[in-house]
Amino acid sequence: MTNRPVMMLLAFSALLAAPLLALQAQNASGAQAAQPVPLPAPPPVEKELAARASNVTEVTLGKNMLDFAAQFMSGKDEDDVEARKLIQGLDGIYVRDYEFEKDGDYTPEQLEQLRQYFETSQWTPIVRDRERKSRESTDVMVKMVNGESRGMFILDAEPKEISIVLILGPIRMDQLGQLKGLSGLGALGSVTAKTKDKNKDAKGGDE
Repeated sequence: MTNRPVMMLLAFSALLAAPLLALQAQNASGAQAAQPVPLPAPPPVEKELAARASNVTEVTLGKNMLDFAAQFMSGKDEDDVEARKLIQGLDGIYVRDYEFEKDGDYTPEQLEQLRQYFETSQWTPIVRDRERKSRESTDVMVKMVNGESRGMFILDAEPKEISIVLILGPIRMDQLGQLKGLSGLGALGSVTAKTKDKNKDAKGGDE
C-alpha cells in the first residue's frame, strides 16, 4: 500500500535538511512565532505490533519537514499548487504501516486499543466500516475546533496489514488525494475510495 521509494527519498532529504533547519533557527529574529501543534505520543500497543510485524513503515513529519517537502512541489499546474498550500498549512503527519506474515499475528484487542486511543471528546467518528467476510475495517475520525476540522485520524485494517495515518492541521476528506504522492501516503487512495463508497451508501446513491 505504501510508496516506499518516495518515502526513502524523503527520509534521505530530511537528513540533509536537518543542519540547514538548525542554522535557520539560530539565525531567526527574537520575535516568537506561533508554536505548531506537536504530534501526540504513539499508543503503547504500537510497540507490540512492530515486534510482531514482518515489515514496518514509519513516517513522522513535523511542521519544519512538511515545509521542506513542499519546496519540491514547484509545479505550476493547479493540482501541484493546491497540494503545496495544503501541506504548508499542516502541523504534522504521522504514518505507521505494519505488515504481517499470516492471519492472527495481531489480535482484535490490539486493533481496538488503537481505536480507543483516539476515541476522545476531541475526535468525532465520521466513518466506521466493518466487513465480516474479508475481516477488513476502516475508521476515520476528525478533530473539530470551533466548528472547523483541525485534524484527521485514519485506521485501515486488513487480515495481514494495519495502516495508521494521523494528520494535524486543517484537512478535509476530499483533500486526502492531494497527499498521495508525499512520503508513502499512497495508502490514502484506497482509504478515500472506501470512504466515498460509504458516504454514497449513506445518502442512498450517487451524489
